[in-house]
Amino acid sequence: MPWLQVKIEIKPQLADQFEDLLLEAGALSVTYQDSEDQPIYEPELGTTPLWANTVISGLFDAQQNMQQMQQQLRQAYQQLETAEAFPELDIEILEDKDWEREWMKSYKPMQFGKRLWVCPSWCDAPDPQAVNLMLDPGLAFGTGTHPTTELCLRWLDSIECQNQTVTDYGCGSGILGVAALLLGATSVLAVDIDLQALQATKTNLQRNALAQSRLSTYLPEHAPAQESDILVANILSGPLVELAPTLAKRVKSNGLLALSGLLVNQLQEIIDAYSAWFTLDPAVELDGWIRVTGIRK
Repeated sequence: MPWLQVKIEIKPQLADQFEDLLLEAGALSVTYQDSEDQPIYEPELGTTPLWANTVISGLFDAQQNMQQMQQQLRQAYQQLETAEAFPELDIEILEDKDWEREWMKSYKPMQFGKRLWVCPSWCDAPDPQAVNLMLDPGLAFGTGTHPTTELCLRWLDSIECQNQTVTDYGCGSGILGVAALLLGATSVLAVDIDLQALQATKTNLQRNALAQSRLSTYLPEHAPAQESDILVANILSGPLVELAPTLAKRVKSNGLLALSGLLVNQLQEIIDAYSAWFTLDPAVELDGWIRVTGIRK
C-alpha cells in the first residue's frame, strides 16, 4: 500500500505546534530533519534542540483526502499566535516497500585496523579468521559508523588487549567493551547513565557468545572504584572534562587511556584536564572528530 508524505520547512519555535497540527489532521507519524546539514554536536544537558531550518514530515494513509487535510492545517494555523505566513507544503507519494530489508541494506561489515571487523547478524563475516564482532544497530549509540567509534575501535585493534582489564565509560551499545573482550581482554566494566544502553551492552555480549561473567554493567553511581589496565570513554567533551579526576583514578599506573566524542577545537581543554595524570599522545583526527590517548603517569 502506498503512503502520502507531507513535508513542511519550519522554524524550530513552531515545531511543537506543527507536530500537533499534523497529528490532528490524521498523520500516522511525524519526523524531523535538518534541511541545511547543520549538525548539533553537543546540546545542553536535558535539551533536544532543533536545527535553525527544520523540515517536519507527516506520513498519511494514501486514502487521506489531501485537499481536506491542507484546509484543516491552514484553518488550525490561523489560530496560532504567529506572524509567520503559512509555509508551503511538499506532498509526495511513497511506494510501499519492505522497509526492514531497505534498512538492513544500509549496514555492511566494516573493518577497523588489521584484525577487527564489525558485522551485522544478517551478514556473513568476510574473514572468518578475523576478530568478528556481531552487532546490530539499535537504540544505544555505537555501531562503528560514527567517526568517534571508528577511532576507538582502531585504537583497540592497535594495542595489546590480551589478559588486560578494561573500563568502557559511557558504553552505549557496548561495542568497545565487547570488542576488547574479543581482542583478548579478561574482563570489562561497562558504565553508562542510560539503563537502555546497559541492556544493549548485555544483549551484544550474548550475541557474541561471551560469558556474562566477563562483563559487568553499572550506572555511574553504582560502579565500583576499581583500576583497569585500559580505559576508553567515547562520550562528549563537557562530561570528559568534568570526569577527568574520576577517570584518572580508574586507570592503573602505566595503564592506557583513550578519549573520544571530541571535536578538533575541543582538544586543548582535554589536554588541560588530563595532562596532570597522563602523558598524552598527539590527537588523531577523522572527519572533524578526534581521539586522545595517553599513558597513566
